[in-house]
Amino acid sequence: MSILVVGSIAFDSVETPFGKVKEVLGGSASYFSIAASFFANVRLVAVVGEDFPQEHLDFFQEKGVDLQGLQRLPGLTFRWEGKYGQNINERQTLSTCLNVFEVFQPEIPEQYRSSQYVFLANIDPDLQLKVLKQVNAPKLTVGDTMNFYIEGNLSGVKESLRAMDIMTINEEEVKQLTGETNLVRAAKKILSFGPKTVIIKRGEYGALMLSRDSIFSVPAYPLETVCDPTGAGDSFAGGFLGYLARNRKCDDKSLRKAVIFGSVMASFCVEDFSLNRLKSLSYSEIEKRFGEFKELTKF
Repeated sequence: MSILVVGSIAFDSVETPFGKVKEVLGGSASYFSIAASFFANVRLVAVVGEDFPQEHLDFFQEKGVDLQGLQRLPGLTFRWEGKYGQNINERQTLSTCLNVFEVFQPEIPEQYRSSQYVFLANIDPDLQLKVLKQVNAPKLTVGDTMNFYIEGNLSGVKESLRAMDIMTINEEEVKQLTGETNLVRAAKKILSFGPKTVIIKRGEYGALMLSRDSIFSVPAYPLETVCDPTGAGDSFAGGFLGYLARNRKCDDKSLRKAVIFGSVMASFCVEDFSLNRLKSLSYSEIEKRFGEFKELTKF
């Protein structure tokens, strides 16, 4: 079963207490695609500039990611620079250069339009809606957003929410979107906007999933060192939707199991900079950590 993902590909420059990297592969679509590729076929729609190297394209293809929807435009690839302090849950954006991403207009190839599973990464909500108009009745639509769009296009965010089955959002964003400090009340308010399920990503504190009649909470996997949390949320989404696409079920039991797989992929992502840990990851390691997650919550 194939997953369609529409989002960003970027060069990230990141500094954390554990090191510093410059212009490494990043972007929401990159993290999601690689994480999801362990479970299902992935169809990628994004844009890069003339400076995007062949080695990164080769990496996507080695992981089985379909690149027919990748646009290459004249100009430079999207660049982001950020810094994390001792509190790894908080980051400071130092620089954002959208470059070709600023003019990105997603065009879904004909062969992608029958995709049953769709992930709308944190692109402009108007573009998210444009994507959905080009897809033929997907079985499940999962979306994300970010502070920039909540602040600058709140009406668009709410409209896109009405078209989503599941919303993934981090703790800071959910408070900004709803004006609520209590996460349960905040999630219920988002549910009133349209989605059937809301998943709140809480970094080192795990994840919280709520629907109209169910609440599920999972801790983060305990790690001695978190090297770089960039991309953890998109890796979570990749593991989450990847498992659902492979399992082909969306009942509450499957959703709960998918949250664990999402948490597993996020925990591997943060162990190194960029997508380096996911490059060397094996599915047997994923299965082993999934079992360890089960032991963490057994009582």
